[in-house]
Amino acid sequence: MAKRLADNLNSLYIGAANKLKPKDARQKIVAYVESYADISFWRMVLDEFEDETRYFEIMLPSRSSLGKGKKLALMNQLGSHLGNYMIACVDADYDYLMQGVTPTSRMVNNHPYVFHTYAYAIENYLCYAGSLHQVCVMATLNDRQLVDLEEFMKQFSLIIWPLFVWSVWMYRNDKYREFTLTEFGNHVSFSDINVYHPENTLEHVKRKVNRKIAWLQRQYPQAKKDYESLKQEIIGLGVTPETTYLYMQGHTLFDNVITPLLEPICTMLRREREREIKELADHDTQRQNEWSCYMHSQTPVEESLRKNINFKDAPPYVYLQRDLQQFIDGMNRV
Repeated sequence: MAKRLADNLNSLYIGAANKLKPKDARQKIVAYVESYADISFWRMVLDEFEDETRYFEIMLPSRSSLGKGKKLALMNQLGSHLGNYMIACVDADYDYLMQGVTPTSRMVNNHPYVFHTYAYAIENYLCYAGSLHQVCVMATLNDRQLVDLEEFMKQFSLIIWPLFVWSVWMYRNDKYREFTLTEFGNHVSFSDINVYHPENTLEHVKRKVNRKIAWLQRQYPQAKKDYESLKQEIIGLGVTPETTYLYMQGHTLFDNVITPLLEPICTMLRREREREIKELADHDTQRQNEWSCYMHSQTPVEESLRKNINFKDAPPYVYLQRDLQQFIDGMNRV
């Protein structure tokens, strides 16, 4: 079970405690995360960097509060405590894209002992397009591909990309109250798809996005001179038009894009498997046994997404691994 951070715990203290251990004992590095929900993800990430010389112990923000968030974790408690033996691991949110516009963004982007997801949040990794077919297989035990999910998410990303750039512009110019992340989510969300014609859903999203872009262009004509340069800057950060979905608000992506995308697909795959059992069974007893086994072997879509770990080739995850490797290399030189 994860432990809570003692108020006086810092990197120097942990380093001193490590020196009191036998020479062949592993050195402890405390990895501080935002909330209980983040522990499993960061344990998986940090496992790859443990060896016979070091291990990570994941801890939570406060001894006295269940409050969550980077501001509590970084600004109020941890900033000066971090070092070689204490690191902070956080969701990037929009702070990566803000590139130092806010104090939290400066901390997230520039502090050598703060590691962030690059993708907006952990949920975005769970929704990685390259893993969605595997999620469907886990949920339905049916390997047939009804929709090219990678292509769908690519086209979805290309459609929402211009509005996403607008969203970043609004946040960078302190106008986020006039076009919030929630409103952005409302314009890119959908409730269902036609499995045979997924392009219809994309067209629906495109119409909503284009209407909002036209409104923003009328309301903020001054953005025209900055828009193109901001777009190129965002691309320079590794955010491509084809992968926009990885950088939008995570829970909106999970709840209002990926779940309504996968639910009808998985429903159809389950029905297909059920028909197969009915047609291939030699007698009623066999059919009932196979049916019961199949029903108990299925997994809800949301649960399958939550268990998804097939995102390690996602570009932002590669960036995160690079940062941690550089940290470990620096530790090895100490």
